[in-house]
Amino acid sequence: METIRLDSIDDLPEAAERLLEIIHERGASVIALFGPMGAGKTTLVRELANQLGVKDTVTSPTFALINQYIDGEGHTVNHFDFYRINNVSEAFDMGYEEYFYGGDICFVEWPEKIEELLPEDTLRVIIEPDPDDEDARTINIV
Repeated sequence: METIRLDSIDDLPEAAERLLEIIHERGASVIALFGPMGAGKTTLVRELANQLGVKDTVTSPTFALINQYIDGEGHTVNHFDFYRINNVSEAFDMGYEEYFYGGDICFVEWPEKIEELLPEDTLRVIIEPDPDDEDARTINIV
């Protein structure tokens, strides 16, 4: 496990850079982002996408379930938000296998809703807000 500490939003670019290094080192394509509402999951995905060269505006796919972007090398970046699903059959209906096993990067918010569907080699990123400092976060990478 690796831990990254953010004292403020200003630390986000460096944290995202390190996370991308870990993603590449481990050959991960599915990155599951765990954390409570407001922890900064979408904000982290936005910075990761920016560093990957995505030019589109990155927003949470809360209602669409998935947003797709193209990175600076022409690869697809998939961004999932499973907050609003009621059961895993909804993930089956959207054809999650094609995304999770297709080789493109998949950032997954609210993965606990579909955890049994995540590939074994999923990189787990746990974002924990600091209870004593609303701007600080701890990111644990498993």
